[in-house]
Amino acid sequence: MQGILIFVLFLGPLIFFHELGHFFFARFFGVKVEVFSIGFGPKILKWKWGETEYALSVIPLGGYVKMFGDDPFRETPLTPEEQKVAFNHKTKWQRFWIVFGGPLANLILAFILYFGLVMSGEKVPETRFGNVPQSSLLYDMGFRSGDALREINGKKVISFDDLNIAESLIETVAVERLGETVNLAPKYDAMSFIDLLMEHSAATLRAPIFINAQSEGWIILQKKGVLDPTYSLEEASLAKDQLYLQKVANILKTDEAPKLADEVLELPRFQDPTEFWNYFQTNKYFALDLMVGSIVMDSPADKAGLKQGDIIQSLNGQSIKGFEELRQIVQKTKDKEAVELGYLRNGKIESLKLVPEMREVDKKRVMTVGVFSAQRMIQPKMRETKPAGLGEGIVMAFQRTVDGVVKTVAGYKKLITNEVGLKNIGGPLAIGKVASDSFHISLSMFFRLMAIISINLGVINLFPIPVLDGGHIMFLGFELVNRGPLSRRKLELAQRFGVSFLFLLIFIALFNDISRLFS
Repeated sequence: MQGILIFVLFLGPLIFFHELGHFFFARFFGVKVEVFSIGFGPKILKWKWGETEYALSVIPLGGYVKMFGDDPFRETPLTPEEQKVAFNHKTKWQRFWIVFGGPLANLILAFILYFGLVMSGEKVPETRFGNVPQSSLLYDMGFRSGDALREINGKKVISFDDLNIAESLIETVAVERLGETVNLAPKYDAMSFIDLLMEHSAATLRAPIFINAQSEGWIILQKKGVLDPTYSLEEASLAKDQLYLQKVANILKTDEAPKLADEVLELPRFQDPTEFWNYFQTNKYFALDLMVGSIVMDSPADKAGLKQGDIIQSLNGQSIKGFEELRQIVQKTKDKEAVELGYLRNGKIESLKLVPEMREVDKKRVMTVGVFSAQRMIQPKMRETKPAGLGEGIVMAFQRTVDGVVKTVAGYKKLITNEVGLKNIGGPLAIGKVASDSFHISLSMFFRLMAIISINLGVINLFPIPVLDGGHIMFLGFELVNRGPLSRRKLELAQRFGVSFLFLLIFIALFNDISRLFS
């Protein structure tokens, strides 16, 4: 129920403003509006005010403004008095603004939302890199795990959606590392850079929890931000997370929760991952994500005898420093090729052989052993911005709106040219999920997402597809060329095509939504 309420709260203003844009220009130019409805289908609430019936309908996935005289297939001629308030008897310029009013209202709403955010101050998750392996492109560019993005091409970056940049090339990047600003010059394609950032997002930053050979927990507390290229140690609150430590105890089947360090360890300043991992492995401490949290039944690991609570040490004699490294090595194994897994059990080093199996995940063939890690990821750090002044707020809101339009158009262009697949199209379930997720993160993220979807709604409605606003504008263009309206036959064919195409998009979006539920 909460998710449904959040979804309605999220989508309602977007629909209302879109239809309000049509309504405003229709009334401004003297067109009679018969119905103003939020939602489609049967009306659950309606009232009459003046000449217009206002309604809330049962399907909250859109809305409509029914204007008098907008039916191109009407056969009964209008009287001179009716023509004065009929949509089709207005000038082309007036009809253009009535149709364009909906998308325009969505862009204005996005600007208002952005303006309100920058004027009041925002609280959003920090844009931070997660685990950046030495073998990755990002590492070669100079980025390290835990780096926090501060600027791209001279523009401030507060949260991830600030990456809606118009430039096609990332020339300069400023990151914060160990409390200092580091300037980098990757000279890399913008969209590809965003893809890399998503691949190595902060969601891959593991909590700084270690397990020793006796499976006792040791938490490294915060000292000076990021201590090394693979761990972001900014959450001292982990020291108080007894509930999670008790879960670890349950996995280990012990009565007491793992021991906790009372003080910050006196650690040297590490310069690279090898030095960092060698230090801890020399002292017999292993990352918690190397501990087996659970095992898939009848999987290679289950058949080989691996158990919950075992701490993975090596694969084919190669030392393993983290679960992600284990996954990458397993992917490189050949089909039906046996591997030797070294692990700790009750403080003793043991080994076993297993054969990874091939599985298909998201239409990709991957090698798996059937092991889930006991790891815990660090929650993103929240950033709070200071309220902007009036002039600065207007400029920032305008820039964000323009950047949002540019990024949206670029995204649809990639979809049309097949640079990205149709599986990326999301429907109401996808929108509802991200709306709910953003609401629980912060109101700033909720309104930022609302602004982005409002821009998307405005842009997609301008596509030259019959039944969309862009289709109506396209017909106005044809009228200019033909010096008159299109024939009834052509309008019927266009309407059929538009409705069919729209239903196809809806089907694809719903199919993707349902597929994600069961993936």
